[in-house]
Amino acid sequence: MSSRPRKLFLAALAGERQARPPIWLMRQAGRYLPEYREIRGRAASFLDFCYTPAFAVEATLQPIRRFGFDAAILFSDILVIPDALGQMVAFESGEGPRLDPIVDAAGLAKLAEEPDWMRLAPAFETLERVKTALPGDVALIGFCGAPWTVASYMIAGRGTPDQAPARLFAYRQPKLFAQLIERLVEASTAYLLRQLAAGAEAVQIFDSWAGVLPPAEFERWCVAPVAAVIAKVRASAPNAQIIAFPRGAATQLGKFAHVPGLAAIGLDTAVEPRVAIEALPGRIALQGNLDPLALVAGGAGLDEGVDRVLGGFGERAHIFNLGHGILPETPVEHVERLVARVRKA
Repeated sequence: MSSRPRKLFLAALAGERQARPPIWLMRQAGRYLPEYREIRGRAASFLDFCYTPAFAVEATLQPIRRFGFDAAILFSDILVIPDALGQMVAFESGEGPRLDPIVDAAGLAKLAEEPDWMRLAPAFETLERVKTALPGDVALIGFCGAPWTVASYMIAGRGTPDQAPARLFAYRQPKLFAQLIERLVEASTAYLLRQLAAGAEAVQIFDSWAGVLPPAEFERWCVAPVAAVIAKVRASAPNAQIIAFPRGAATQLGKFAHVPGLAAIGLDTAVEPRVAIEALPGRIALQGNLDPLALVAGGAGLDEGVDRVLGGFGERAHIFNLGHGILPETPVEHVERLVARVRKA
């Protein structure tokens, strides 16, 4: 019999319903933590922070030390892929990411055929170092952005409310847009495989802007590329545990029901657990989906929200998380209250 500690997060991904759900939170390493703000102030830029293993390791471990979450997630950003493909990427304080927009075939031609793996090497070093530092019962998650979401930033050059620049590009130049998506499918696949080789035990694909796509485009630009990444990853790593997070999928969530190799799906705040249970087969674990604003608010609103999530998933394998990332203004004591309440479930 193995003496290794049981990892509840991995058991849930394998389809096991736990006595109490494992818990981790998107953006659990971030500005709401005073210890994070202290080390962030020592980096010259956000990308430098991501690409400096000493900082990234510390940021990844901080929420584990403070809250004892059941999984740690690599500290990085989804835009390291366009950066490694040769697109100019910068983060402006208070304004978010800024990229050199791709507006035509010439812009696409400037991208490298595959990422600069030396540029991304710090992420793999970070995973290796975190893996050795984690408690034995804590799992390690890697991640990437989904092709659609990453492409939307690459085309607009920034975040926009409805990603209209990328949507217009896809309508007007569908063949060129498909080429960009395929480039990102290949880059994302290779990136995730390298993360798994470096020690990640599961990976999550963040499609933060899936919800802006109408049905036909959702199938074409969200579901199909994510399914392609999953298939390609599992072709080389058959046991890879992969989570998809199509934020805003709403009534289109069921389109992921037949994606082979999908271990779990992340639910945003607007999805009722009952709807997800009905739309997705039992082999797919469900992750989510407390409102991040309930965590900011605290008090009775937080307690009621936690209890609704805990009670909503019945006999399904469930991983407790938020419906999106922790907000910077979240009080640390509210996260402590959340974890305590989940642990008492």
